[in-house]
Amino acid sequence: MPSPTGWLIALALLAGALLPLQASINGQLAKSVDSVLAAAMISFVVGTLTLLSLVLWTRELPAIEGMRQLHWWHWLGGVMGALFIATAAYAAPRTGALVFMLVVLAGQMSMAMLLDHFGWAGYRESPVSPAKLAGLGLVVAGIALIQRG
Repeated sequence: MPSPTGWLIALALLAGALLPLQASINGQLAKSVDSVLAAAMISFVVGTLTLLSLVLWTRELPAIEGMRQLHWWHWLGGVMGALFIATAAYAAPRTGALVFMLVVLAGQMSMAMLLDHFGWAGYRESPVSPAKLAGLGLVVAGIALIQRG
């Protein structure tokens, strides 16, 4: 498997760097509109309009036949995104950006390890190893250390 090119790594780094900022913005939005769910909805409406504009601009409209072949679980990505945005808007302002993002990272790493280990969701199988478990353990230890300080 070829290694990712530098620009893909930079893109992923930028996407990761934006997450705590997004959580803060949505938390402040929730406070302003006095509702976590309304803030999440506003965020998704703006995101939907942004993506709709990009799809129309690039003319990458989905084919009707492709839409007909979707399974029920294809729709879960949007549900998961909505749950993340709502959770971030509620939890991040209460835990702080660093703790929130580390806990999110631990959750991401745990699920990624399971997905890779079993080859679920289209990922190639890559068994859990002691080194991978140690890496996850270091993140969990980091959460504990940061909460102490």
